[in-house]
Amino acid sequence: MPFDFSTAVNIMGLSAVAVFAISGALDAARHKMDLLGFMLIGTVTGIGGGTVRDLLLGQLPVFWIREPIWVSVCLLASFATYFIAPRLSSRSRALVWMDAVGLALFAVTGTEIAITLGVSPLIAVCMGVMTATFGGIARDVLCGSNLTLMNEELYITTALAGAIAYLCLGALNLPTNYDLIGGFLVGFILRALAIKFRIKLPNPYKAK
Repeated sequence: MPFDFSTAVNIMGLSAVAVFAISGALDAARHKMDLLGFMLIGTVTGIGGGTVRDLLLGQLPVFWIREPIWVSVCLLASFATYFIAPRLSSRSRALVWMDAVGLALFAVTGTEIAITLGVSPLIAVCMGVMTATFGGIARDVLCGSNLTLMNEELYITTALAGAIAYLCLGALNLPTNYDLIGGFLVGFILRALAIKFRIKLPNPYKAK
């Protein structure tokens, strides 16, 4: 069976859901929640951004109701994290890096899903950014954590860059899936550099 474009999108989408679910479960670990708390926060984090995207695009019922495998992946990832988290030396650092991977994956897959529904490139990029960020927002709100997007390091900008890179690479008619991989790498590498070197956009309000 050939490894076609839709297969690649589904694999990246499931990977993004799993990674974001892990990041949600890690935040639950920081707050010492029980197993059900892990599974709730992990699932909301994993499917939150895609749910907002589908609601805005009128794709009802939303993706995880149409295909329950998405919820199953979240529950399994959260369940596994419940037992792995106590062995991690730094849950906060693991959360940051899981979030970075999920952010880049969702920026690309969210944009692609919107494009296949026939929206304009601008709206597709907006949907990619929303898919990448709203799950993390839900996680932070439910756990009472500081919003990740309030960090000074580049965050939304990296999702935006990944989504735009995906569209630009797609316009070049490169071999299959190069645009998906390229968009992911742009988003992830930029976020990784921002984390490591504390790269941030100028903010004149910080000086006041």
